[in-house]
Amino acid sequence: MSGQFRRLLPSVRDYAALPRTWRGDLLAGLTVGIVALPLALGFGVSAGLTPEAGLITAIVAGVVAAVFGGSHVQVSGPTGAMVVVLVPIVATQGPGAVITVSLLAGVFVVAAGALRLGRAVSFIPWPVIEGFTLGIAAIIFAQQVPALVSPHTAAASEHSSNALVAAVQSFGRLDPAYLLWALGTVAIVAVCMLGAPRIHRALPGSLVGIIVVTVLSLVLPGPLARIGALPATLPAPALPLLDPTALGSLVAPALTVAALAAIESLLSGRVASTLADTGEFDPDRELVGQGLASIASSLFGGMPATGAIARTAVNVRSGGRTRLAAITHSVILLLVVLAVSGPIGQIPLAALAGVLMVTAVRMVNPEAVRAILRSTRADALAFVVTVLITVSFDLIVAVVIGVVLAGIVALRNLSRGADVRREPIAGTAEPGDERIAVLGLRGPLFFAAADRIAAEVDDIRGVSVVILRMSQLELVDATGARTLGEIVQALERRGVTVLIKGVQPRHESLFRTVGVLDALRDHRHLFTDLPAAIAHARSHVRRETATA
Repeated sequence: MSGQFRRLLPSVRDYAALPRTWRGDLLAGLTVGIVALPLALGFGVSAGLTPEAGLITAIVAGVVAAVFGGSHVQVSGPTGAMVVVLVPIVATQGPGAVITVSLLAGVFVVAAGALRLGRAVSFIPWPVIEGFTLGIAAIIFAQQVPALVSPHTAAASEHSSNALVAAVQSFGRLDPAYLLWALGTVAIVAVCMLGAPRIHRALPGSLVGIIVVTVLSLVLPGPLARIGALPATLPAPALPLLDPTALGSLVAPALTVAALAAIESLLSGRVASTLADTGEFDPDRELVGQGLASIASSLFGGMPATGAIARTAVNVRSGGRTRLAAITHSVILLLVVLAVSGPIGQIPLAALAGVLMVTAVRMVNPEAVRAILRSTRADALAFVVTVLITVSFDLIVAVVIGVVLAGIVALRNLSRGADVRREPIAGTAEPGDERIAVLGLRGPLFFAAADRIAAEVDDIRGVSVVILRMSQLELVDATGARTLGEIVQALERRGVTVLIKGVQPRHESLFRTVGVLDALRDHRHLFTDLPAAIAHARSHVRRETATA
């Protein structure tokens, strides 16, 4: 077995710190499990599936990702971003398609890890990440509105797949009395989530809020819809039924889910590694672990899984330092299913909506938004475009367009660093020096700047010799080198002798391959010393003058 492949598998080294950290890991796992319970239930419902689908994902995927993933502290399970992608899949393909999509997406993510694509997330700029997050938060918030306006969920076909449009459409079935009860429930949950940590940092506000409104709903009879009966055990694992006729239509959604799972998990793992000394983060192994987690989740009837930034942060801040913490979080959720599934079924759906609404608001970092909007116009544009496309169209398309837009702006700014300047000839002037142009090429010479540099050189007129100084060139790509060759050829056709000075060793191979040096009239027109090049140019001008 090669060392490259062995790095992607679990090892004893993953638990080297356990003798020192096991107490903190167990406590952190308990804390995260309590925090994750309402989120798992809520995300299952919000995706158009069932509460148990969210729980199954948190339990099964949480363990598998903890064991096989590339982070020692990552907590995985259902997330709001994944819900946003799953809602249109459920609406168009039905709830059963999610299991197949989860399986296919898991295979794609494992393949991405095996192909060592884990570091690709580093190419996503900060404004795009923040725009992506804000857009997801807006969608999660909007997705809860239909559950508040009426106890009767309209058929998926009656609502748009866009969360904001669906939220507006849901008011067509408005039940004013139900809305008042639901808003009261949301308010109580929000107060508990915001107030509990002020009483004691360890108090799980979301769980406290759910317990309070559940008790009140049992004491005060009202119209609030409830979760309903939950199974008291995990279902037996089974391969999903793969319908060959429907499989083709699920590949594209699975690729979208896989891309989102990879992006969110890698971002979460990278953030976790900055919160504390949590050991090395291996992005390729993280992809393998998350892919296996989604595959395992599908076998038990769950949803696709990703690394959850909020739960991972709670884990780290609660003292979690090894994989035991995330494993413990899943065990806690399993015990909940086995022991208290009955009481959980009495939780009002509006309470879960309240938890997700507060969670969505907390996802937004106002300071980061203000900083981006006040930074550069290009970064602000990338941020705004990413938000708008995320909310109105598609998450992955938003990230791609945001990255492309940021890349175009970066290339434009980089190209501005490339220039060509005519430099004075040092020392005592000699007759004929006005017919010698020393052109200093600076900065990166690549495809985005090549045409502009060529045009500026072409504007040089009234000279017999051009010396191209290349010692200050930085990045040079094939297009830039090709343009240099064309510049030399164009000048020579005009009867201008071209001398090249200061080709850097790192550029020499490219220049020879592309033909820059072959474009010179004579191989002796390549210099390493500027005074020698100037002396040669002066002798050329003198010969030209003598024969005139």
